[in-house]
Amino acid sequence: MKIKLDSISSLTLIIFLYSIQIPSAETCSSSESHYPCQTYVFYRAMATEFLDLASIGDLFSTSRVMIANPSNILSPSTPLIPNQPLFVPIACSCNRINGGAGNTSLSYANITYKIKKGDTFFLGSTIYFQNLTNDQSVQLVNPNLIPTDLQIGTLVVFPILCKCLNPNSYLISYVFQPSDSISSLALKFGSTSKSIVDINGDELQPFDTIFIPVSRLPRLPQPIFAHQSSRSYKQRSTIIGLEIGLGITGFLLASVIGLWGYREFVIMKKRKGSSDEEIHHLIRGVKGINMKEEEEVNLMADISQCLDKCKMFRIEELREATDGFDSRLLIQGSVYKGCIDGVLYSIKKMGWNAFEELQILHRVNHGNLVGIEGFCMDPEETGCYIVHEFVENGSLHSWLHGSANRRHNLCWKTRLRIAIDVANGLQYIHEHTRPQVIHKDIKSSNILLDSNMRAKIANFGLARSGCNALTVHVNSTQGYAPPEYLKDGLISTKTDVFSFGVVLAELVSGKEAAMGEGGNSMLWKMAGMMMEGKEEERRKRVSEWMDDAILKQSDWSIENVMNVIVIAIACLRKEPSKRPSMMEIVYALCKTSEDMFFDVSEDGPSPRALNAR
Repeated sequence: MKIKLDSISSLTLIIFLYSIQIPSAETCSSSESHYPCQTYVFYRAMATEFLDLASIGDLFSTSRVMIANPSNILSPSTPLIPNQPLFVPIACSCNRINGGAGNTSLSYANITYKIKKGDTFFLGSTIYFQNLTNDQSVQLVNPNLIPTDLQIGTLVVFPILCKCLNPNSYLISYVFQPSDSISSLALKFGSTSKSIVDINGDELQPFDTIFIPVSRLPRLPQPIFAHQSSRSYKQRSTIIGLEIGLGITGFLLASVIGLWGYREFVIMKKRKGSSDEEIHHLIRGVKGINMKEEEEVNLMADISQCLDKCKMFRIEELREATDGFDSRLLIQGSVYKGCIDGVLYSIKKMGWNAFEELQILHRVNHGNLVGIEGFCMDPEETGCYIVHEFVENGSLHSWLHGSANRRHNLCWKTRLRIAIDVANGLQYIHEHTRPQVIHKDIKSSNILLDSNMRAKIANFGLARSGCNALTVHVNSTQGYAPPEYLKDGLISTKTDVFSFGVVLAELVSGKEAAMGEGGNSMLWKMAGMMMEGKEEERRKRVSEWMDDAILKQSDWSIENVMNVIVIAIACLRKEPSKRPSMMEIVYALCKTSEDMFFDVSEDGPSPRALNAR
């Protein structure tokens, strides 16, 4: 199913983002004689919980024998190795869908999965089912479930993408990998390049689910031990002898490597100059601190992990770099500008409640996030410091709401590029970290601009790990927090999506997130009214609402600006489950300007993200 966004109107884009999508799904008709059918998916054993046929059979609701026979495995009890290839049978049918997508029939296999602790639609579709479906499709076929409130034991239908062709052939569901080509797949499965292109087209993208036509299943190559039971006694003896010899050799080699590694460890420990014991004494020696043993252990663990990744600065270095933390070098809040060995850094003073931020900063690494460079513990005062890379052009807030000259330099193309950068950074922490990270404090003052006016997300002080959570301490900047957070303390990735929508509204309007006396006028509410009425009324209203600095430039069009407002409105929906994901947002923003479409960071989405297949 293909949807092109190149010429999408504002109204079309509203409908497009407001409705639940059906990425990569194939339409079908229940009257077609070849439905339903049995077909197969190509699946790889995983190193965690799906490393035997029993667990994979449970996942796909089939038996071990039904997987072993087509996969060229002699015994259903044979253990698997990570990435071992398998053919898993599925029952493909034509299913009628009602609701957001209209009355449509789609081709997929219904696989029922029981939710466990920590499970999400995204985790199930990308990890457990290895992109053979996607979270938007799961939401579509489970309209009564709330993605942010999945209860343990809930039964969820995961629609595995498939297609029936005719009784004399199979269409294998396969997830296209970055290293694949059409010709290599044809050779691997005994198909032809032409037949693959005829069914899927020739513009295949990584992690698309495609269909490979074959008249019979190819013989999968399996590891040697899968056939070991059928080997002769002589062959087994030879193998055992080789194993013993290799084992002895490996033991000797491991011993040598172990001794060398220990020597390097001792040297590195001396170079580091701060052993765990020294850190322990440093923590205990900080005046005024009253830390429980458990808290001390947590802090020790966080610091030890951080030391593996970044430099341990001495407090004397930071004092010298900041002229004794002089107010002249104060950037914002408790962040100072400092120069160490000729390199500029941002130095953030913190209390002892830095556990969560340290853990998160240790795990994330992306070009659109401000990077951590080092860490320091103050033996004199109750506190510690995190040293970040210095981002030259300061915060987006200072550009949008500062001097007129700065606002004039923020042309529309630059603003759109900033929006894409921030969306890319959020998509990374939402979808490429385990457990996923929620920033919880997205606002224009926490978005920094480098020398090339590229955006980086800063300040993870309020960030939290995990999919969904509740908090009794509501801590947010006025105008950026979503209703469910202010009312019930509910935190999810859609919290960041709402705040990002406010930032989009700021970029378009140049207005503060909270305006009027006491901040009683919210920008997000104003944005919601921009698309009311007829087309002519909307255009006039948007033109009057836009930042004057954009109007004076020549690199914008009213259609382009309106499309961005539509995306912002979708982000600002009161119901969290109806807000788009950051993957959808990144792609929609990129498509508003074709010249920027291929200039997305490597962690951005493929065109499949928004139904482009």
